[in-house]
Amino acid sequence: MSYQDEFTRLVEIVKRLRVECPWDREQTHESLRQSFIEETYEAIEAIDHAHWEELRNELGDVLLHIALQSAIGEEKSEFSLEEVIHHINEKLIRRHPHVFGERLSIDAATQIRNWEKVKLSEGRRSVVDGVPREMPALLQAKRLQEKASKVGFDWKIPDDVWSKVTEELGELREAASRKEEEKTREEFGDLLFSLVNYSRFVGVNPEEALHETSEKFVRRFHYIEEKMAERNLDISRSTLAELDVLWNEAKKIV
Repeated sequence: MSYQDEFTRLVEIVKRLRVECPWDREQTHESLRQSFIEETYEAIEAIDHAHWEELRNELGDVLLHIALQSAIGEEKSEFSLEEVIHHINEKLIRRHPHVFGERLSIDAATQIRNWEKVKLSEGRRSVVDGVPREMPALLQAKRLQEKASKVGFDWKIPDDVWSKVTEELGELREAASRKEEEKTREEFGDLLFSLVNYSRFVGVNPEEALHETSEKFVRRFHYIEEKMAERNLDISRSTLAELDVLWNEAKKIV
């Protein structure tokens, strides 16, 4: 079967499930929200581990959500799957005039600037609109900074950004020492935002970097637990000094 035939088959299956399956029939845009996010993250995990067969499966789950959300939208006369596809087709053509209009030779940086201009012409009020609140905070900060940078609102050199980081660190320590809870939270956010800014200048994805560090922490903590178990020791009754010895061992191994 062609991919067109398979896609049509998927749509027909989803519509039948909406009628005949009690669980599918009860779903709403809102009830599917969390699982939609989870399926997307599972697809990202497959990419991170280069599991291409798994990515194929996870992309199918994401496509199922698109078909299901569109079926719900059609039932409620909100929108149809055809409108979803038409909208993205038109947007892609509109935002790539160098391909579908006057064929101009431009580089990627110019295309990014033009992309933002087209989005503003579509009715967005601000360059920084369109970054979802539900996006992980580090990625959200990075995207906001990238958008502002495209119109020239950015630092010029990494040293200037690092100066801002140290400034924010000092303000955080001062607020924390005064036990000003609300101010401490604000300054902590400012410090993180500045660090994300610095990450752009040194070519690091902050979300990926923190994720990798968290995974490294898990591996090393597992090592500590395993060694404590081998010695028939209770980790909760051990001293920090004892655990720190094992932590230093773990750093050399995992």
